[in-house]
Amino acid sequence: MKKTKFDVVVIGGGIIGCSIAYYLAKEKIDVAVLESRQIGSRATSAAAGMLGAHSETDNDHEIFYPFARSSQLEYPRLQEEIKELSGIDIEMQQGGIFKLVYSESEKNQLKSALSLPTVEWYEAEEVRKQEATVSPDIIGAAYIRDDVHVLPASVCRGFSKSAQTLGATILEYTHVLDIQKKDSTYVTKTTSGNLESQLVVVANGVWSSSFFTQLGLQHQLVPVKGECLSVYDERITLKHTLFHDHCYIVTRNDGRLVIGATMVEDDWSENPTLAGIESLIAKAKTMLPAVTGMKVESFWAGLRPQTLDQNPFIGHHPDQEGILFATGHFRNGILLAPATGQMIRDLILKKEVKKEWVEAFKVDRGMHALV
Repeated sequence: MKKTKFDVVVIGGGIIGCSIAYYLAKEKIDVAVLESRQIGSRATSAAAGMLGAHSETDNDHEIFYPFARSSQLEYPRLQEEIKELSGIDIEMQQGGIFKLVYSESEKNQLKSALSLPTVEWYEAEEVRKQEATVSPDIIGAAYIRDDVHVLPASVCRGFSKSAQTLGATILEYTHVLDIQKKDSTYVTKTTSGNLESQLVVVANGVWSSSFFTQLGLQHQLVPVKGECLSVYDERITLKHTLFHDHCYIVTRNDGRLVIGATMVEDDWSENPTLAGIESLIAKAKTMLPAVTGMKVESFWAGLRPQTLDQNPFIGHHPDQEGILFATGHFRNGILLAPATGQMIRDLILKKEVKKEWVEAFKVDRGMHALV
């Protein structure tokens, strides 16, 4: 490790940490990202990449939807910027999502979403004109054109490489041991040496918990394992993502279908289970019956960081202005990465941030200082 002094040190090289580095580097802020493994190798690489601002929003999430939508709308511009700076294609696929509906009661639950101008109702016959192999049991679907998807690993690598092009430092296989205050700066002690910075941003996913404790706060993060599998059959293709009961079937450029994801709380294992894969196949079969005859390519799992209210922590430590957190994005790390990077940038530069976002995502909500 040669350079040891930076404006900002970001702990965590997943999509959130790399997004923060990208937006800071664009402002010519000298930033270093510390990742204990390879960039994007944990929860980011396990994600399917749905940008579900509408499909992932519950009716009572008045704060989540505007934040998620603002982040979603960043992706078309990011696709061009990242390609120009890094040469990486994030593989943003159009087509949108069919949120399948099997009963009138399910349709009523979508009443709030269907009131949005970006969401349309399709009768079952209209859905089948678009996707002939969809389940015969549906009564229709909410069609969400803007809920497209990307390749998460490519987005993360694109953020990372673009940030490097703009002057950021990326340090892989660098495990953080401790953060200590030194006069007006912070010293981040790592297995590769010490780094000094004015600010530290903790963006380490579910592994941020230890930093909450170390920095005098009682964390509220719970690991929620998400298991996925990919299947293929050259005779079966989808033009849209299918979604029902928190399960999705996403198509890739090469024709593979990704099915995900389970939600297993308080499980620190990053290995998929037979029970998890069986449950995904059962749910996928209700949407796409032909899936049972497809060939299995692979299966995997990742750990999502969940907070008690399922909103992320984005903001300053309540007692230390030089420490910020950006973690707890649960199922929506890929979707929320751009808006999170922008919000951390704006907080650091003391730019205006919407008050309702600051309040909803503040770090000390529902938490207590450790005595």
